[in-house]
Amino acid sequence: MVAVVSRSRSVDNEDIQTGEVVEVAKPKSGESKGSGGGATASSAEDKALLNAISQIEKAFGAGAIMKMGENSHLEVEGISSGALSLDLALGGKGFPRGRIVELFGPESSGKTTIALQAVSNAQKLGGVAAFIDAEHALDPSWCKKLGVNIESLLVSQPSCAEEALQIAEMLVMSNAVDIIVVDSVAALVPKSEIEGEIGDSFVGVQARLMSQALRKLTPAISRSKCVLIFINQIREKIGVMFGSPETTPGGRALKFYSSLRIDVRRIGSVKEGDEATGNRVKVKIVKNKIAPPFRVCEFDIMFNQGISREGDLLDLALADKLVEKTGSWFSYGDLRLGQGRENSKLYLKEHPELADEIAAKVIAKRMKENGAFISGGDGDGEAEEPLEE
Repeated sequence: MVAVVSRSRSVDNEDIQTGEVVEVAKPKSGESKGSGGGATASSAEDKALLNAISQIEKAFGAGAIMKMGENSHLEVEGISSGALSLDLALGGKGFPRGRIVELFGPESSGKTTIALQAVSNAQKLGGVAAFIDAEHALDPSWCKKLGVNIESLLVSQPSCAEEALQIAEMLVMSNAVDIIVVDSVAALVPKSEIEGEIGDSFVGVQARLMSQALRKLTPAISRSKCVLIFINQIREKIGVMFGSPETTPGGRALKFYSSLRIDVRRIGSVKEGDEATGNRVKVKIVKNKIAPPFRVCEFDIMFNQGISREGDLLDLALADKLVEKTGSWFSYGDLRLGQGRENSKLYLKEHPELADEIAAKVIAKRMKENGAFISGGDGDGEAEEPLEE
């Protein structure tokens, strides 16, 4: 069999194509392209691949490269947010370990409370928590009400953005901290801005700092299985005629590096008579890399206890028809929980075993309806929608 093979050679920096006639051996009768020769080639490729993997692990350490199915940490672990509806909206596990989370929204919407509730739950699991208070506004008495152990909570009040981000990096690199909260991104002031005068222009300095820090933090966070929560404020974009004018400070890097972006809004008050006893909060997951995004949930944040687990559970059970409402009475099977929502919440608080039973049924029902949603999901986490009021 004769074939013309085109070869190129370089002469005086010019490529010249040459045609050469070569003889190609024909395959013998009965010998196919995918038979013995293919198996030999496949075996050689497997050996070459194993050799490459061993060299990579020798150079960069065990676990530097692996088959995804062999990864022992494939399933994402999480820390509960304190609200079952929010945990389910996030994928069933709460805030995922080894990931970056951004909580943003208007003032007094409950962002810090949600973060501190996660800190409390991490401590109850025996974990170590750190709070980087860039706003210098952390209230120890409120922390106690939320169940935070302030004796063991690591607190830092940095003087500038560089210091705050370096502290966060050192805590992550220690592999000993389970959750770190930075409150807030908007309060991270670059050193150059502190040393300058009020009125001086510092364009993009904070955004560059965040971009540089997140490039270093992201792989370290993944290895340490730490949850890093950035609390952020919102700003208005000037001159926007169509769409939402809202944006978040700190540049675009945090939007890209965050596995979760959570929009927190206060939508009403919880009242006893004429007295406000809490806020009704609406949370929208605007970005989610571990479950379907754009889930929405609502729950109560009470002024004397934080997130109302019982109120949240009652709402979920009503939606799933595990609890029935007849007139103003709430019933679970043949058991009457109470007259009115507040009395029913109080009954569940006084009977935690019953609350746990209802919670287990809610989780089981939702897992049966949408198992992928509870276990971590297969959603498109890259899509995002504009902020909404």
